[in-house]
Amino acid sequence: MALMITAECINCDVCEPECPNQAISMGEDFYQIDPNRCTECVGHFDEPQCVQVCPVECIPVDPAHTENHETLWQKYQRLQAAGQSLASPGPVVLPPSTP
Repeated sequence: MALMITAECINCDVCEPECPNQAISMGEDFYQIDPNRCTECVGHFDEPQCVQVCPVECIPVDPAHTENHETLWQKYQRLQAAGQSLASPGPVVLPPSTP
């Protein structure tokens, strides 16, 4: 699932630098998240960093872009292989092992 930023965004600028995939950018009126780049921080952190720092809690899951953990992991791997994750990555978080 990609995340999205709602109209409640106050443009405080704290989420954009926290995104390891550079999926957050300024939109016409408030920040937006590119669902093609958002992995909910899978591969980087245990929790989405933008959600952690948002003071107004305006970053829910985007119902138009539902993805499971494995799909997010695959997206993370594609972004890494393409060199598109340009921000300093956090610790690598591996997907859960399958029995």
